[in-house]
Amino acid sequence: MPSLVEESTRAELRSEAQRHLVLLAGEAAVLRDDQWLAIEALVAERRKALVVQRTGWGKSAVYFLSTILLRARGAGPTVIISPLLSLMRNQIAAAERAGVRAVAINSANAQEWGPLYAEVQAGSIDALLISPERLNNPEFRDKVLPVLIASCGLLVVDEAHCISDWGHDFRPDFRRIRRLLEQLPDGTPVLATTATANSRVVDDVAEVLGLHQGADDVLVLRGSLDRESLHLSVLELGEQAERLAWLADHLEELPGSGIIYTLTVAATIEVADFLASRGFQVAAYSGRTDDAERRVAEQDLLDNRVKALVATSALGMGFDKPDLGFVVHFGAPSSPIAYYQQVGRAGRSVARAEVILLPGAEDREIWRYFASVSFPENGRVQEVLAALASADSPLSIYAIEARVALSRTRLGVLLKILDADGVVRRVRGGWEITGAEWSHDDTHYARVAQVRVDEQEAMRAYISTKGCRMRFLRVALDDPSAEDCGRCDNCLGVRRSGATSAMAVQAAAERLERPGVTINAKRQWPTAMDLLAIDVKGKIPAVEQAEPGRAIARFTDLGYGARVRAAVDPGVGDQILAPELVRAAIAVLGAWRGEWPERPAGVVGIGSLTRPNLISSFVNEIATVGRRPVLGIVPHSGTPRLERSNSALRLKAVFAAYELPTELRDLLAGEYQGRPLFLLDDYLDTGWTIATVARRLRLAGAGPIYPLVLGLAG
Repeated sequence: MPSLVEESTRAELRSEAQRHLVLLAGEAAVLRDDQWLAIEALVAERRKALVVQRTGWGKSAVYFLSTILLRARGAGPTVIISPLLSLMRNQIAAAERAGVRAVAINSANAQEWGPLYAEVQAGSIDALLISPERLNNPEFRDKVLPVLIASCGLLVVDEAHCISDWGHDFRPDFRRIRRLLEQLPDGTPVLATTATANSRVVDDVAEVLGLHQGADDVLVLRGSLDRESLHLSVLELGEQAERLAWLADHLEELPGSGIIYTLTVAATIEVADFLASRGFQVAAYSGRTDDAERRVAEQDLLDNRVKALVATSALGMGFDKPDLGFVVHFGAPSSPIAYYQQVGRAGRSVARAEVILLPGAEDREIWRYFASVSFPENGRVQEVLAALASADSPLSIYAIEARVALSRTRLGVLLKILDADGVVRRVRGGWEITGAEWSHDDTHYARVAQVRVDEQEAMRAYISTKGCRMRFLRVALDDPSAEDCGRCDNCLGVRRSGATSAMAVQAAAERLERPGVTINAKRQWPTAMDLLAIDVKGKIPAVEQAEPGRAIARFTDLGYGARVRAAVDPGVGDQILAPELVRAAIAVLGAWRGEWPERPAGVVGIGSLTRPNLISSFVNEIATVGRRPVLGIVPHSGTPRLERSNSALRLKAVFAAYELPTELRDLLAGEYQGRPLFLLDDYLDTGWTIATVARRLRLAGAGPIYPLVLGLAG
């Protein structure tokens, strides 16, 4: 292998690395032996390295110090592929401390791409951080990537476990890195790092990146995954109100500031709102939080201006707050590996950090929901490939959506996987087929699905284990040096108090029993409806729209979520509306009342092929309570609801499926012309059933339409 350090000894190189480490991490920082082994392999020997080390070990120091040393010896810029915006921000801040000129190109700084592209081409930066998605942006791929490939001094794949679909955080875009590696000049050093990978995932990462153990040009470093500062405990409290109350009563006792993880976006809002009502400085944080708000929230946590961020896993990999004092999970993640990754945010530079798991009865249902959004079955994949093969020009994702019954999210994941496998290609204007052969590996996907089930059972075993909790997590990650930690609740034989005050429990119960979620009305037709012979496009005219409506709860809400989900579960059959949901609907109407310029004059229901009794009882109860007449139920003449479909195909399915009964038309043309009405349905998914029926009511003469549904999917 060619060497860039023939003019200096290895001892001098290590001394140089140590001097820069002090700038990066402070006067007390000392270069670890394994860190030096990785740096030596990358800089002096131009080798490839796979580093699997615990969170907080200092993996980023390896690639920033290597960047400094390589740049000083004439190498080109380092390319760092990172999965999260928060990770990029922390890495750039760290790089600046060490004197590294680092920039990022991602979705949050689109206005800066032009100047940054120019800097890349001019060679004036030391490190470029990019998201894996950027590798397939046509402009970046065609204009910038060739320059990077030709000049790259070091390629870093951070959080490399995202490459593996066996792992807990698979991201299809990472698979594109394989093709990037094939184009690098010979002798370009490559570093892949992760803290959360068991042996199966490590082997998969090595296979994809060509970092095979035993190869002459590959260094594999795998260290102990113990975290001596972490004190793990589990507290099983059962009811959601009791868990919320425990947080309110005990949050102040936890050291410093920290993170409260939840399983859903809705839960971040609910938990944060409740804690704020109890006087705590907290904020909700998820993938749906505006980027500017996320930056503020992250900085508030870093500066200890909040007691906690209530977050989904969006606040995870790479977020670096060395003095983070605690991590609490309100609900259990679906695997011990994901749990280890998240708790690793705590205790990097403090002697003791508290890690507390508050599992919930609803966890398994949430795990099942997310697991259902898996790789599509072979028939759907072939439909996508056939649609692309029959097209005369590239198809946008909207045009593909109009041909295949997949949600936007699942279709996007599928296209990324097919792209990484070289079967399709993203170009200007959309997607096209490459002609490469592809087969659906049923056996592989079945095994991956089984692994997910096994991980869920392992997480349940972690909750109930009587043994050492840290050892349990380390064994799950195939750490060969796993041993009892002597610190967790089981090792010490000390159970954390589950005491809660009656006042806090009552306040939490009242918060959870407060139903009502706003439904945003549809304002725009889906793109490419002409391909489905539906003559609508652009904005929906205001006189054809529904007003903003209400649902009792989202299916994922902590309070009424499980109850509204159970009411529409196909497995329970068609039943009349439960009294508690009637009361909840009445409460929603009471809170909503002040927003109607004129009180709705009648009630209309949307017919159901599978739940006619539920709809009929819902309509009659609301009409009775509101002392308003039932004007009719609009019958459904089509096929049952398309599950897991997309907006375009859902609109096609319902657009002609609902015709207003003659009696209802007569009422709207007569005494109810221009009058506001309630429109009731069981639940809202894509929203096109409500939008379609509301449009027909408006066109027939009705005034404002106020939708009310039991549940809101998603």
